[in-house]
Amino acid sequence: MRSKNPYYDPSKTHHTATGFDNPETETRAPDDLQRWRKERKEQGLPKPPKQGYEHFIANWWQKPDFSGTEDRLWFLGHACLLLRVNGRYILTDPALSERASPLSFYGPKRKTPVAASIEDLPVIDFVLISHSHYDHLDKSTVRKLLRRCPNTTFIVPLGLKKWMQARGANQVHELDWWQHITLSGIDFHAVPARHWSMRTPWDRNKSLWCGWVVQQAALNFYFSGDSGYSQQFTEIGQRLGPFSISALPIGAYAPRWFMASHHMDPQQAVEVFKETRSQRAIPIHWGVFELADESLDQPLEELQLASEAGGLNAQDFLALKIGQHIPI
Repeated sequence: MRSKNPYYDPSKTHHTATGFDNPETETRAPDDLQRWRKERKEQGLPKPPKQGYEHFIANWWQKPDFSGTEDRLWFLGHACLLLRVNGRYILTDPALSERASPLSFYGPKRKTPVAASIEDLPVIDFVLISHSHYDHLDKSTVRKLLRRCPNTTFIVPLGLKKWMQARGANQVHELDWWQHITLSGIDFHAVPARHWSMRTPWDRNKSLWCGWVVQQAALNFYFSGDSGYSQQFTEIGQRLGPFSISALPIGAYAPRWFMASHHMDPQQAVEVFKETRSQRAIPIHWGVFELADESLDQPLEELQLASEAGGLNAQDFLALKIGQHIPI
C-alpha cells in the first residue's frame, strides 16, 4: 500500500492522497520507456556535437568572473544559475558533480567541465531547488555547499525539507505552488511546472516540483525549473509577470513523442517566452548532460530558428556560454 501524502489538500488538483501529480493528462504509455531505450540504442543516439566535444567546449564554456558588486546573473550550466541581487547571492538547482546519478561510476556523465566548484563561488545566501531529480538536486554538491556556507537558506517544494535537513541544512523553507516567502527583502514565489519527481524506486512523486519567481525592486526573475509545455505558463505570466528576465529550458526534448510530457523543446520555449510576458530570457537545461536523443549543440540551433520564426531578436532570448554572466 502506498504511503499517504502528509501535505494532501483535496482542493488542489496537483495533490493526490499518496503524492503529487500534474493537472494535465499524462501522454506517455506504460511501454514507452522501453520503446525509447530500444530505439535510442539501435540508432546510436545521442550523436556528438557536429564538430566534436572539444570544439563545443571551446565555443560554449568559459571561466566565470564573480568580481564586482552590481546585480548579475551567471549561467553555470544545465539548470544551475547564480544571481547577485542587492548584494545577496542566490543559487538555483546546483548539480556540480561529474554525474547526474546516485552512483559515482554509472549514470549521465558531464560532457562539459564544471564552471565553478563550491570553493570558487561567493558565499551563498539562498538556494532554490525545483525538484528532486539528480541533475537538479545533487547530494554531494549540497553537502559541500553546507560545509562552506552553513548558514545558507534552502527554499524547496513540498516534500524536500526532511531530505535537506538530513544533509545538514538548518534553514529550510518548503512551499506549495503559488505560496511565497519574503527573506532579506527578496520575495520568492513557488509556481507550477509540468514534471515529476523521483530519487529511488519508492518515492516517485512523493515530493513536488515547481518553478520560482524572484522579485526585488526592479528585478522580476522567472526560473521555470524543469517543465514540459503547460497551459499554466499563461497563468504564471498573468499573475506574476511581466518578467524582466526568465530562464527557460530548451534541452532533453528528443524524441518529442516521449519527452514532451516533461520537457519543452526550443519552439515551445519561445512560446513560453511570450506567454509569460518575458522581456528577455536565457536558455537553460542544455550543454552539460546527454539526457535525451538530441546532440548537445542541437537545442541552440533550434532555438535560433524558433526565435527568428517567433519574431524575437538575438538579445531577446540570449544563449550564454557556460560560465558567462549578464547584468540584471
